[in-house]
Amino acid sequence: MKIHIKLWQKILLAMAAFAAAIVGFMVRLPSTFSHADKEMHTLFYFLAAAFLNILFAKRNLLIHAFIFGLLYVFGVGIEYAQQYSNIYLHKKIHGNADPEDIHANLQGLIYFSAIWLCYAAAMFLWKMMKGKDVAGDVPPVKQ
Repeated sequence: MKIHIKLWQKILLAMAAFAAAIVGFMVRLPSTFSHADKEMHTLFYFLAAAFLNILFAKRNLLIHAFIFGLLYVFGVGIEYAQQYSNIYLHKKIHGNADPEDIHANLQGLIYFSAIWLCYAAAMFLWKMMKGKDVAGDVPPVKQ
């Protein structure tokens, strides 16, 4: 069963997810999660890339690259927004910008991209092989 979602609905869904992510990243996590901070960053960006690629890119390499760049810039921006919020609000609601968090964000994006590229290549090869017979030979051309 295929569900057809209009472009404006996809954009609205993505904007709602980004809004929730911004709120989530601006709040300090309880100390029980501090030991898994980097893994959570990696997992979030892996899942965010999966969500946006499934929603928008399908198997389009250019859109995938755009989403990768957008999420990377978002990750860097949110880290600096966390540090700025401490200055702006005159109290510490989150830690400072952490280059290790940015690296963990990038790792999640790279892990997803590796899986996505393998999937896109496999689907490309599958479609190319569909026109061939079982032995792998090209069917004879009728003249």
